[in-house]
Amino acid sequence: MKIVIDKAIPFIEGVLEPYAEVVYKDGEDICRSDIINADAMIIRTRTKCDGKLLRGTAVKMIATATIGTDHIDLDYCNRHHIFTKNAAGCNSGGVVNYVFSALYGIASRKSISLTDATIGIIGVGNVGHKVEMAARSLGFKVLLNDPPRAEIEGGSQFCDLDYLLANSDIVTLHVPSNKRTHNLADEKFFAKMKVGAFFINAARGDIVKEKALLNAIPKLGPVVIDTWKNEPDINRALMDKVDIATPHIAGYSYQGKQLGTSMTVRGIARFFGITDLYDFFPEATDKGLEAVKLEFRDKSQGEIASTIQYNYPIFTDDFMFRMKPDKFEELRKEYNYRREFYID
Repeated sequence: MKIVIDKAIPFIEGVLEPYAEVVYKDGEDICRSDIINADAMIIRTRTKCDGKLLRGTAVKMIATATIGTDHIDLDYCNRHHIFTKNAAGCNSGGVVNYVFSALYGIASRKSISLTDATIGIIGVGNVGHKVEMAARSLGFKVLLNDPPRAEIEGGSQFCDLDYLLANSDIVTLHVPSNKRTHNLADEKFFAKMKVGAFFINAARGDIVKEKALLNAIPKLGPVVIDTWKNEPDINRALMDKVDIATPHIAGYSYQGKQLGTSMTVRGIARFFGITDLYDFFPEATDKGLEAVKLEFRDKSQGEIASTIQYNYPIFTDDFMFRMKPDKFEELRKEYNYRREFYID
C-alpha cells in the first residue's frame, strides 16, 4: 500500500510507515505522478483534489486534516468511488479562542464596551455552536442563523439573516464554503449591518465579497479577517484597513492539530483495516501546551480581556503577518501551535 501525505501535517511522521510505503510532499506540490500508484492521500486545503489530479490514479481514499472539504471535488470522488474523510470539528476550539481573543483584544484597545452586546453567529455547526456556548457563558446576547439546521430542527432558536444583521453588535461567520455561501457577505449584507458593528471572518475567504467589505469599512466597527480570497495572494488593500489580519491560522491550536491528525489516521486505518491504529491519538510531546480552563473572579471586561490575551496574544499573529504579508504559506507552516483554553 502507498500513501501520499502533506508533510506539513503534524504528529504523523512515522505513524503509517509500518503499514505502507509513505511519501511526504508539500501539499501544494502534490501532482498526478505522485499519486498514480497511491492507494490513499492525507492532505490539507492546499491540495486541490479534482479530476485533473485524480483521473487515472489508484487513489481509493482521501483523508483531509481539515474541517472543510471545498478543496475536494466530492462529486468526482463519489462518481469514481473514492472515499473521503474530513476532520469535522477538529479546529473548533482554536477558532473559538481566536474569536474571543480578537473581540476582547480590540475592545480593550479601542475602549469599546461589550456590556449587553449581541453577537450574531452565522453558521451554527461544530465551530459556531462552541462560539455560542462561550458567548453565553461570557454574558453576551446571542442570535443564531443557520438555514440548513432551521429546516431540520424548526426555526424557534434561529432567526433570519436580515434580522441578525440589523440587531447584532458583533457578526461572526462560521459557515462552510459552498454555492449557497459564496459571496454571502456582499454589498446588501454589509448595508444591513449596524453602524459600528464588529465583523469577523474565520471561516472561508470566498464567503466574503472583499470589494464590498472594503467599501463598508467606514461604516463598520472593528474588522477581523483570518481567511482570504485567493490565498496566499491576499488583498493587501483590505489587509491595510482591517483591525486584525492573520494568515488562516484561527484553528491552529495544539489540541486541534492533534485531533485533526488523529481523525485522518483513524479514517485511513478503518478504511484499510489497520487495526493497530483504530484508536490512534498523537502523544502530547509538549507538556507546556496542555489545554487550560480559564477562571474569572468577577467576569469584568478588563479581567476577561487580560486573561484571554495572556493565553492567546492575538496581536502577535497580526504583527507577524503584517511584517511578512508575502510569506502567507511560510507563516502557516512555521506557526507555533498555541494551547487551547476553555470558558465555562
